[in-house]
Amino acid sequence: MSIIPVKRMAVENDSSVTDFILMGLTDQPELQLPLFFLFLMNYVVTVVGNLSLINLICLNSHLHTPMYFFLFNLSLIDLCYSFVSTPKMLMSFISDKNIISLMGCMTQLFFFCFFVNSECYVLTAMAYDRYVAICKPLLYTITMSPQVCSLLMSGSYVMGFAGAMVHTGCMNRLIFCDSSAIDHYMCDIFPLLQLSCSSTYASELVISVIVGSVVIASSLIIFISYFLILFNILHISSAQGWPKAFSTCGSHIVTVGLFYGFGLLTHVKPSSSGSVSQGKFFSVFYTNVVPMLNPFIYSLRNKDIKLALKKTLKRITN
Repeated sequence: MSIIPVKRMAVENDSSVTDFILMGLTDQPELQLPLFFLFLMNYVVTVVGNLSLINLICLNSHLHTPMYFFLFNLSLIDLCYSFVSTPKMLMSFISDKNIISLMGCMTQLFFFCFFVNSECYVLTAMAYDRYVAICKPLLYTITMSPQVCSLLMSGSYVMGFAGAMVHTGCMNRLIFCDSSAIDHYMCDIFPLLQLSCSSTYASELVISVIVGSVVIASSLIIFISYFLILFNILHISSAQGWPKAFSTCGSHIVTVGLFYGFGLLTHVKPSSSGSVSQGKFFSVFYTNVVPMLNPFIYSLRNKDIKLALKKTLKRITN
């Protein structure tokens, strides 16, 4: 006779959440409309800026070099992952309940992790490219051949895909049965971990190992590349060596600083609700501001991009 209640309790406990409510960036009503227009403008600038840079690189043959091949992929990734989180974020400002299904949430998480991980590897490949260009200029064409560049980019996307599969797999193992409200504007790892009513230890351990490995490996390669570049620059006798090296590497250094800086501030595991709000604030820069800034960082002081823009404008006007 005691079997029936036990079974009933098991069925009740097994009822899991199928839809989530994204709480958004803020719950203050007076800020919703201004923030909607602010992030809508940010979204438009991000899409137009990255699309313009992609088109300029495609249409101008003098930009068909390894450096701009990597930049093309960086802009493509920034463009794609702005589509992943920003539309749902904009919805949260103008709708009472911004609902996303469990499948939609996992899909959003997968693509976000895929593009973020891929960008990590692309920035690492760009650092290696700058090292070869400055430290081994005579071997640059051979070392950074089209085959090598394609292999580096393929590897970046494959590793990004593998990392995203692991992250999403860990989240799919969890059971969500208590609350359906995600204190975020997107399906991110830590807000989902906080909602789980099953053990998150294994998932947290795997995620920490994967993220730690990616960050340490890529940071180490970037650091070594720039250490060798700096060492090489210090031995350049030419007075033009420093400005030339800085113009070659400056944009990449700024991009790496912004990407890793806000990325680490966002994904350091929160220990309280206050830290969750802080992580949510930093993630705005990570997911919205950095993809918008990258085209400008690489374009404003770049003579090749300016020349390509002039040529393209002449073709359009003529």
